[in-house]
Amino acid sequence: MLTRPEGSLPEDFHLTRRAAAGLFFAGYALAAFSAEAAPITTPEDGLIIEGVTIPNGASQHLPAYVARPAGQARHAAIIVVNEIFGIHDYIKDICRRLARLGYVAIAPDFFYRSGVNLPAIANIEQIIPIVRQATPDQVDNDVAATSTWLKAQAFVEGTRIAITGFCWGGAVVWRAAMEDPDIKAGVAWYGQLKPLISRAAELKAPVLGLYGALDQGIPQADVEAMRAALQAAGKMGSNIHVYPDAQHGFHADYRSSYNKGDARDGWSRMLAHFKANGVV
Repeated sequence: MLTRPEGSLPEDFHLTRRAAAGLFFAGYALAAFSAEAAPITTPEDGLIIEGVTIPNGASQHLPAYVARPAGQARHAAIIVVNEIFGIHDYIKDICRRLARLGYVAIAPDFFYRSGVNLPAIANIEQIIPIVRQATPDQVDNDVAATSTWLKAQAFVEGTRIAITGFCWGGAVVWRAAMEDPDIKAGVAWYGQLKPLISRAAELKAPVLGLYGALDQGIPQADVEAMRAALQAAGKMGSNIHVYPDAQHGFHADYRSSYNKGDARDGWSRMLAHFKANGVV
């Protein structure tokens, strides 16, 4: 079972480049899937599902999975940031769940430059160096490109854009709320905090953090330090909720770390946070 959002970098590892069009793997991440899991499956009826590419300044544009309500109306939008496993069925289903609630949900493939089908890799030590190639500056630029793309779409209400992310994506949420003025609210599911504690005062949008007390990769000392930093910076709209019986990945219904009760509670808190900040 994966207990950390990041790991050490194996040396002398090389992966063959593949076309970006083949990055969307039909299945769950092999490196973390539990045979005992019964993942939630959200139907596509009444939704528009599509793959898009987003101009981001790179020669090859950023691919993304989009799920949105059918029809001509404009909707609030949620950027969904994946774990280290890339865009697989769990992330796609989260997009469909949000779309069925009336949101435009978009999951950019932040690791597309590697040309590797991450969900199909079963060895976590082969995944880590690929993830490390996606630098914070590069990822933050891709998030900004995504929010810019959303504002240009006829089906998006461009003043109501939020972001949520899981594991690796949780840290991306905190940074996006600091860097991207188009983000109105963020919800970070068990993202690393240590590098961001000193930057709490930079938050431009309120972030709700959802963390597990049993997470072996994110010390509770970091959680308490971020809480203190938020308070010291006067960021009253941001806070962190800790589930005493939850591990890392407690929302991931395809993994053994899944905690149904805490996952549902966190989902409700996420939606309430978005609503409280006008992203509804």
